[in-house]
Amino acid sequence: MFFKKNILKLTDEELLHQYATSGKTEYFGELYNRYIPLLYGLCLKYLTDEARAQDAVMQLFEDLLPKVPHYEIKVFKPWLYRVAKNHCLQILRKENKEISLDYTINLVESDEFLHLLSEEDTSEEQLNALKHCLEKLPEFQRISIMHFFMEEMSYADIVEQTGFTLNNVKSYIQNGKRNLKICIKNQTQ
Repeated sequence: MFFKKNILKLTDEELLHQYATSGKTEYFGELYNRYIPLLYGLCLKYLTDEARAQDAVMQLFEDLLPKVPHYEIKVFKPWLYRVAKNHCLQILRKENKEISLDYTINLVESDEFLHLLSEEDTSEEQLNALKHCLEKLPEFQRISIMHFFMEEMSYADIVEQTGFTLNNVKSYIQNGKRNLKICIKNQTQ
């Protein structure tokens, strides 16, 4: 009972370190259990079948258990997300299935803003205002905006790249767009 209470208090990185040094599967089991809902949702998104998603989550655990101590993992959550995504894509490739994802979120998010980035519709004054205003944004907003609009990264890719939470990325992009709009409007009037 005492061991169980202590293990629950450990951070992801502490659990990972304990597992790597002791080899006790309880540590990795606790760490993995924290992310089962996330993994299940990700696998369900790619595999589109509840039973297959559950199987993929279990298979991933079995695959990772002996391998994790050999990896250098700085932040566990984005690393696990990327590994799980690749695991699902590998399953689909083996089945020669077409991989279809819903990209409408990116399109809806970016439609109203893209006209500022399109050179044929934008004056030099607007482009200069955009550059100026991007520099004025808080760092997290600027990073998220640059990744999303300039590098065309998805929310998940930004989370993986930056370590921000998904909700924070969405918030940074939304607030960044609003701040850019206001700033550009003030600059071009």
